Amino acid sequence: CPCPLPSGDTPLSRLVRRLLSARRSLDLCLFSFSCPQLARAVQLLHRRGVRVRLVTDSQYMGLHGSQIGRLRHAGIQVRHDQHSGYMHHKFAIVDRKMLITGSLNWTAQAIQSNRENVLVVEDAEYVKAFQDEFERIWEEYNPANYSFF
Repeated sequence: CPCPLPSGDTPLSRLVRRLLSARRSLDLCLFSFSCPQLARAVQLLHRRGVRVRLVTDSQYMGLHGSQIGRLRHAGIQVRHDQHSGYMHHKFAIVDRKMLITGSLNWTAQAIQSNRENVLVVEDAEYVKAFQDEFERIWEEYNPANYSFF
């Protein structure tokens, strides 16, 4: 990806720094993901050997500008819903210790133009609740469980 990582002290660069602090795992549960800089950070983590898993919404993963295909092509595990309704979560879990959540879709539009919120929490009780939800969805969206008829 030719896009540079953000620098300076901006909301985007602070988010990227939190993501890049991952040493063992990064679990992402995102409705929409089209921000190239965030995708680049996720790819860097994957190349460093961090286990990256991504759950996303099937209707939004194929839209123009989506980074999901690029991440899959890089070898990152991606799962998506198979039913109607949106997989509308927006959270990340870094090393099973840090929760990043809020209204922010990981899109350039949201980062550059919208009024969004992002909350970073390192409280084990909150992290566990979101990790449990991620694991539940990860299993629910396992392709082995898909029904085609």
